[in-house]
Amino acid sequence: MRVIDSLELHVTHACNLACESCSHYSNHGHDGLLSLAEADSWMKLWSQRLRPRLFSLLGGEPTIHPELTELVRLARRHWPEARLQVVTNGFLLHRHPRLPEVLGADPNACLAVSIHHTGAEYRRKLLPVVALLIDWQRRWGIEVDLRPSHGSWTRRYHGYGAAMRPYADGAPRRSWENCPARTCKQLHDGRLWKCPAIAYLPLQQARFRLARAWAPYLAYQPLTPECSDAELDAFLAREDESCCAMCPAEPERFAMPLPLRRERSDA
Repeated sequence: MRVIDSLELHVTHACNLACESCSHYSNHGHDGLLSLAEADSWMKLWSQRLRPRLFSLLGGEPTIHPELTELVRLARRHWPEARLQVVTNGFLLHRHPRLPEVLGADPNACLAVSIHHTGAEYRRKLLPVVALLIDWQRRWGIEVDLRPSHGSWTRRYHGYGAAMRPYADGAPRRSWENCPARTCKQLHDGRLWKCPAIAYLPLQQARFRLARAWAPYLAYQPLTPECSDAELDAFLAREDESCCAMCPAEPERFAMPLPLRRERSDA
C-alpha cells in the first residue's frame, strides 16, 4: 500500500456555478454523472494499492449527483481509514436530506463548502445554505469547513472554450511549485492522473476542438491500474513534468466575476 496525501474523484462534471478559469473546467458547460457501478469499479482498482490520507468527492458540483449519499458510503467502504470530504458550493445541499446523517455518523468525514464570491447577490443566496448547515450541525453533529476560495483564486489558462490557450512561460518547475493542485491526484476513467487540469483536458478537447498549442498536454498518459509497483512509485514521486508548463509559472490573481448561472440560480 502506497500512502499518498490526496486523491480526488469527480462524481459529475456538471456545475451550477461558472467560476472563471476553473482548474476543473467546470465553467465550460460539461455534464455527465458517474454511476455507482463505475465509481465502485474505479475505486476497487486502486483501493488495494493506494492509501490516501484525504479522499475527496467533488466535481463539477457533487450535489448535482442524485446518489451522492451512496457515493459517500461507497468511498468509505473502499478507504475506511481516509479522511473523507465532500467539496461543494453548498447551493444544492437541500437535495440530499440523508447526507448529514451519513456524514454525522462518520468521525473522520466533513463537508467542505467553498465560498467563491463576496458580492451581495452571492451572499444573499448563501444565507439559506448557512441556515441549513447550522441545522445539520445541530441535529447531526456534522463537521463543516467553510472555505473562502475566492481569496486564493488564480488564473489557470487564458480564454474560454475553443479560444482557450495554455500559458507559455516555459518554466514547468516554477509552475509546479506554485500550483495549488500539485498534490491533487485524480481518479478518472479508472486511471490515475497528475492533477485536475490535465485529467479533464480531454473533455475540453471533445467539446471545443482545442488549438494545436494544447497537443503536447493532450498527449499526457495517465497511470493504468495494470502498472507495476515500480511504475506506481515513479508516478507518485514525480514532481514537475513537461505538462506543468500549461499552467502559469507565477500566480496570476484576478477579481472573479459573479459566478452565478442565471438560468440555474434558483435550482
